[in-house]
Amino acid sequence: MTNAVEVRHLSKSIEGSPILNDICMNVRQGEVYGFLGANGAGKTSLMKTLYHIIFPDTGTVCLLGETINKGNNPVFSRIGSIIESPVFYSHLSAYENMELHCRYMGAGYENIMETLSLLGIAETGKKAVGKFSLGMKQRLALARAMLTKPDLLILDEPINGLDPQGIIEVRELLLRINHEYHTSILISSHILDELSKIADTIGIIDHGAMLAEVSMKKLTANGIDLESYYLGLLGGGGKNVESYPHGN
Repeated sequence: MTNAVEVRHLSKSIEGSPILNDICMNVRQGEVYGFLGANGAGKTSLMKTLYHIIFPDTGTVCLLGETINKGNNPVFSRIGSIIESPVFYSHLSAYENMELHCRYMGAGYENIMETLSLLGIAETGKKAVGKFSLGMKQRLALARAMLTKPDLLILDEPINGLDPQGIIEVRELLLRINHEYHTSILISSHILDELSKIADTIGIIDHGAMLAEVSMKKLTANGIDLESYYLGLLGGGGKNVESYPHGN
């Protein structure tokens, strides 16, 4: 089976300082992959290289079976994403921003209201996005990412700015999309508990290096929680996990 995301020996330095160091990553088709690391660990930098917002110095990236090169990459039309803080036309409504995204993607408008409803922002009417709360803007970003029913979602900290109820709703929505449409999801966070509730596989990054990729089922089968595993890898006093396999 083709991996949804396949990264091989990817490295990047800026002004002589490495930000990504020989990263390898596999996100299998149809799974939810939780990308875990502290703020500044390299999560966003890695996601930017997937889109070639940042060009890697070495290494390769394949998305949905297609190698990503400089220039036009048609496979991006099959991918929805949130990378860093979402940007909108602040004077336009949620619906109008979604219309513009449809034009950019070459898609029809038929899914706009359904998608806005899924994210709980269909009743915002003509209200300008500039007057939205941070949580509402994050919901709109998720709606835009999901609008074209993509094969792959790449989500950088998508629950930032959401209240506890909003976090639960987004978690349930992502699981529903994954189960019903077999959408592959790469989701980054620094919140261990939330990733443990949604992810099939966890990739752990620290100081630009991938420390491990581990199946949540394997952790559970070995009676170890994600927090202890994470702290053990970082040498922070967690349970000794040396005997546990780091692969999928």
